[in-house]
Amino acid sequence: MGSLESEKTVTGYAARDSSGHLSPYTYSLRKKGPEDVIVKVIYCGICHSDLVQMRNEMGMSNYPMVPGHEVVGVVTELGSEVKKFKVGDHVGVGCIVGSCRSCGNCNQSMEQYCSKRIWTYNDVNHDGTPTQGGFASSMVVDQMFVVRIPENLPLEQAAPLLCAGVTVFSPLKHFGMAEPGKRCGILGLGGVGHMGVKIAKAFGLHVTVISSSDKKKEEAMEVLGADVYLVSKDTEKMMEAAESLDFIMDTIPVAHPLEPYLALLKTNGKLVMLGVVPEPLHFVTPLLILGISISSFICVISSHNGRGDGPSVFLCANLS
Repeated sequence: MGSLESEKTVTGYAARDSSGHLSPYTYSLRKKGPEDVIVKVIYCGICHSDLVQMRNEMGMSNYPMVPGHEVVGVVTELGSEVKKFKVGDHVGVGCIVGSCRSCGNCNQSMEQYCSKRIWTYNDVNHDGTPTQGGFASSMVVDQMFVVRIPENLPLEQAAPLLCAGVTVFSPLKHFGMAEPGKRCGILGLGGVGHMGVKIAKAFGLHVTVISSSDKKKEEAMEVLGADVYLVSKDTEKMMEAAESLDFIMDTIPVAHPLEPYLALLKTNGKLVMLGVVPEPLHFVTPLLILGISISSFICVISSHNGRGDGPSVFLCANLS
């Protein structure tokens, strides 16, 4: 993309193998192009999918790998054609840093479906260099995939919004689940689950947290503001809660049965799967016969469309 400038050497923390251990790693950023922004990284969140990649649980990892896709920092340099940012701006970088810009999906502002999309790390840039993520001192990113962070939002609080935050915000909006008063279940209370409760409550939803034990009940109810706490191993309470929820955000990142949770949904309810599960999921086929449809979509943060869509793959089971 036009003339290129000299490379810059930076230090990050890289995984060298599937042990997942990180150690200091010095490498060169790709050369800055006219549409690129150089970001000094101030904070970077840790996502479960970082651990999946570091440990090669999906069988697709390339090493050395600098993880991190909840990146926030300050603009230090600009390419000659960058118009959206200025030096000193607070910015963020999510899960994707490039696409082809010419396919049908890109032309419809759906770069997340581009077959040539470029992941923030464990991928290859247009120039053939490996992408490296936010566990580093600096990054160089195409301005299209950089988002502005409001000056009044502390950067350390903004970082989790770039993955966990948009991962729950996007399907709530996409599937029409943001109507105040609707009943939302949050399955699992890890990082994404925390954000799910907070964002669902901000939309005015009635929130039920579903967990395998009561260990997180106080946190869910007293700290995050959930309305109901349901222990999935309590068969009686699960039966009492049958057909009580309009939708469920499933954040569990390991294989688990779906049937107990599908039973909690009202007719035409939705189950949206947000956890990165490295194993096939199973459920009994009568659920399909009774009218469950499965669809999927991918979301990405991209500054040119202002949608703030999230960077995860979602499966939506619609009961009808």
